[in-house]
Amino acid sequence: MSQSIRIKNALISVYYKDGLEPLVRLLASQGVQLFSTGGTEQFIKDLGLPVTAVEDLTGYPSILGGRVKTLHPKVFGGILNRRDLTSDQEQIAQYEIPEIDLVIVDLYPFEETLKAGGSEAEIIEKIDIGGISLIRAAAKNFNDVVILASKDDYGVLQQQLETQNGETTLEQRKAYAKKAFHTSSNYDTAIFNYFNSEDPLTVFKHSIGQSQTLRYGENPHQQGVYYGDLDAMFTKLNGKELSYNNLVDVDAAVALIDEFEAPTFAILKHTNACGVASKPTILEAWNIALACDPVSAFGGVLIANREIDLDTATEINKLFFEVLIAPSYAPEAVELFRGKKNRVILQRNEVELSKRQFKTLLNGVIEQDKDLIIEGPEQMTAVTEKKPTEQELKDLHFANKIVKHTKSNTIVFVKNDQLISSGVGQTSRVDALKQAVVKAESFNFSLQGAVMASDAFFPFPDCVELAAEAGITAVLQPGGSIKDADSVKMANDKGIAMVTTGIRHFKH
Repeated sequence: MSQSIRIKNALISVYYKDGLEPLVRLLASQGVQLFSTGGTEQFIKDLGLPVTAVEDLTGYPSILGGRVKTLHPKVFGGILNRRDLTSDQEQIAQYEIPEIDLVIVDLYPFEETLKAGGSEAEIIEKIDIGGISLIRAAAKNFNDVVILASKDDYGVLQQQLETQNGETTLEQRKAYAKKAFHTSSNYDTAIFNYFNSEDPLTVFKHSIGQSQTLRYGENPHQQGVYYGDLDAMFTKLNGKELSYNNLVDVDAAVALIDEFEAPTFAILKHTNACGVASKPTILEAWNIALACDPVSAFGGVLIANREIDLDTATEINKLFFEVLIAPSYAPEAVELFRGKKNRVILQRNEVELSKRQFKTLLNGVIEQDKDLIIEGPEQMTAVTEKKPTEQELKDLHFANKIVKHTKSNTIVFVKNDQLISSGVGQTSRVDALKQAVVKAESFNFSLQGAVMASDAFFPFPDCVELAAEAGITAVLQPGGSIKDADSVKMANDKGIAMVTTGIRHFKH
């Protein structure tokens, strides 16, 4: 088995030419014979470098509108022949096949065409055949062939060839092969999911090209990796790398803030909101959100849906927090936050998020649609003698947005577009309600005139009774219990309003 090999012949056929010139010039200067097709061939000619057309090698022109260019034994024989196998060497000599030691190829932009909304005909035409076959052939024969399937590796190979006198090591070739098989598998997954989009529940396939090793997972003894493109999602303006737990909280924060259109600030701890407020200005929203629970806010993840100005930044800066997210920042606000180097400041970019979600479970994976429904006043059906006021309906809508993003079992209290308190993750709904009452009292909030939202129906009337006694004047629940009538009767007896939505928002 050969270890180091010198590149003598190279096949270059790429869709994108950017970044290719320095490497091509180096190969030519090292005496490498270049074979190419179509636009890449013309690109090399325009550089004033010698190049041989693949059709001159094969004796066949590019046919079928370019669908068949490289699919020929003189190309694949040159790539796949084993240099240490006598019978292979005899055959390539017999058929005058040159040994191809380097293949540089990329793939038609299938995913880009799909995202751009191309027609079915345009999308299908971007399914690469020759390119994917070249990648697989060269990667399979990494013992003797270098495969570059990404322009990101042009500079790496160029440096290796410059420092190693035109040679590559077996270890380097195997590393390129690994990257190449990732490219091909990712490409095939995208194509499969396109064809499988009408019936996605039959097979689970996902491929994510970017990854980031985390300091650790949920706890220090666990390893953690994030698969995805965080740089597309956020521009980091300050701070250390995000941790596993940071990322989980950031995901919850983004999902919650996207429910609100008015200037809104939310503070989260362990994925649950401990402060949310919508007000005319983002500074007012911050001050009122913080007042909800300033104790839990310590070390939390903060998110706003408006620019952070200097006045707001000055107030936020008084609190110790882990992560702050906003669509934009005043320059002087960023400078203020940079006074503490570890604090993470993220500017959120416009990125379309998936409408599906999945996680590992037992010996498999579960996948579902994201909960993208939120019921407003129009979807609320009054079921009591007393009807909610316009302000109560507004607050019920606000509370419903929060309860949707809070761990079950949950109860949320809201008044005047402000989270008053919540009971989260309890094993009974009564316990969740009692927890919410205690929290409200601990921060001197009056529940008189506040509204309550529940993520699921009331199996018994006890929650309605306790809520009314605490001062709640309107209640939202999905309904659907066989004992709904008992809860409605209790609301009527207590003189409070109740609405049902028909939609449950469990969050496990």
